[in-house]
Amino acid sequence: MYVNITGSKNNKDVYIYQSFRKANGKPSSRIYKKLGKYNELLQKFSGNEEKMMEWARTEAAKETTLYNQQKEQISVTFSQVARIPLEEERLFNVGYLFLQQLCSELRFDNICRNIRNRHRFTYDIHAILTDLIYARILAPSSKMSSYSFCHSLLEPPKYSLQNVYRALSVMAEESDYIQEELYRNSNFVHHRNTKILYYDCTNYYFEIEEESGDKKYGKNKEHRPNSIVTMGLFMDADGIPLAFDIFPGNQNEQLTLKLLETKVIKDFDCSEFIFCSDAGLGSVKNRFLNSFGNRSYVITYSLKKMKQEDREIALNPTQFRLPGSNKMIDLRTLDETDPEVFHTIYYKEVPLVTGSMNETIIVTYSPKYKAYQQKIRGRQVERAMKMIQGPGKCRRGKNQNDPARFIHKTSVTPDGEIADQALYALDEERIREEAMYDGFYAVVTNLEDDPSEIIKINKRRWEIEENFRIMKSDFEARPVYVQRDDRIKAHFLTCYISLLVYRLLEKKLGEEFTCNQILETLRKMNVTLLSKDSGYIPAYKRTKLTDALHNTFKFRIDFEFITKSSMRSIISNTKKATHSKEKI
Repeated sequence: MYVNITGSKNNKDVYIYQSFRKANGKPSSRIYKKLGKYNELLQKFSGNEEKMMEWARTEAAKETTLYNQQKEQISVTFSQVARIPLEEERLFNVGYLFLQQLCSELRFDNICRNIRNRHRFTYDIHAILTDLIYARILAPSSKMSSYSFCHSLLEPPKYSLQNVYRALSVMAEESDYIQEELYRNSNFVHHRNTKILYYDCTNYYFEIEEESGDKKYGKNKEHRPNSIVTMGLFMDADGIPLAFDIFPGNQNEQLTLKLLETKVIKDFDCSEFIFCSDAGLGSVKNRFLNSFGNRSYVITYSLKKMKQEDREIALNPTQFRLPGSNKMIDLRTLDETDPEVFHTIYYKEVPLVTGSMNETIIVTYSPKYKAYQQKIRGRQVERAMKMIQGPGKCRRGKNQNDPARFIHKTSVTPDGEIADQALYALDEERIREEAMYDGFYAVVTNLEDDPSEIIKINKRRWEIEENFRIMKSDFEARPVYVQRDDRIKAHFLTCYISLLVYRLLEKKLGEEFTCNQILETLRKMNVTLLSKDSGYIPAYKRTKLTDALHNTFKFRIDFEFITKSSMRSIISNTKKATHSKEKI
């Protein structure tokens, strides 16, 4: 709107005019509001025409704002007798839009374009792969159920379910390439800290009992009688997954490291790092593998499996130190009721020679950890006593923490008869033996750094366990329903990528929210379509987390009403890569 003065010399009027387009598309203007007679208004401003025109333009601006606000108020008419259209989807998830923008920043479009150029297929593998990721994060289930869920997104699939299964085979073949490219592209989203690499293995079970392909009977961490596959996973120093691979369920975990680490060194350009893992993967061969080539290691070390003379030195309460101090401390002199002492970690260094390797065992002692172990064992002893007093048999399970390990069985054999009775009692010797290790923990390393820094490196191993927990529980990567080896690998590839996308989302949000909060919020972020030609209204609660999502990703879907054209624009923008060409 603008100000215009019309009329004869002595009879002028001041108007606010509005520009518009006629039905034929030609521009025109019309009077929107009369501000008053020119001479009367001029008199109010003491004859100062400049001040009068400034006031008139301000009024025009106010009317423009008011008009736009009234224009934005949408009026939708509903009928109490009209039925909703048959088979029309009315509720849509929009939480996936934040994931879609992340996938755009990871350049999935380029990755899938290169894959398509190497294979002969006509379906949209980019849409299939990203939809599988959205479904794994927002509604984890089988591939068929995931395909069904994707029809509740604002952009339903234009491919068939059969295309999904065909694409799985291509994804499996291109798994290494996809992981390499995602690692490189993820540096544009969040700088990857590869100074320390954490490695661990877990296994996943199938809803079948027969062995075939990589599905083998092995040492199941959940003690299930199902065939399993093993996943090896590398994680960087910030808890973001780096690379993975799948191995037969009956393969020794120790042998999985070299294959995957060689790929990381060769294809990811990660040749200088500190390798960190648990004792189960810390064989002499694996330590030797990381003892040269600008690599080193920090690996959990079992005190119980040490040679007796080394174990006696490690558990000897003398010659411990405080971090940052050279003063020797005798653990027997500590007042563990003192809060400061209770929360302090003490350490000692024990030299170790293994073949040609000079290593150091760093033994730590924590009064807090000791109290925790005593509490857990106390509960287990109580359960063992109930088992002894109960009517059932005290059978020991496969779990190493089974309370039945504290039960001692003595067979009773009457003269000349076969033993048919048994007496059960607490195994006090076993309890005392385990109590020897309360509060103690050890790692073996070839580093010569400050022991407190080495301890910090090892303490972050919990994050790789959390990565496995998220995949298994929150993303429901198990049980596995697909059967062919290539489709099994593709299934875990989508789970791995989903974990990568989720971890990057956490980083973008400043790690201020829990996994449950983020996933629950994204899964509940739905909008309702009011009518085919109008638009959407949010059907979720606005929270600090939804505000953080909108502020971080620079678009909003929390207005009271969103027109279809506005939503199309938002969708289009989330498909555009926003990062610069320089690494963060």
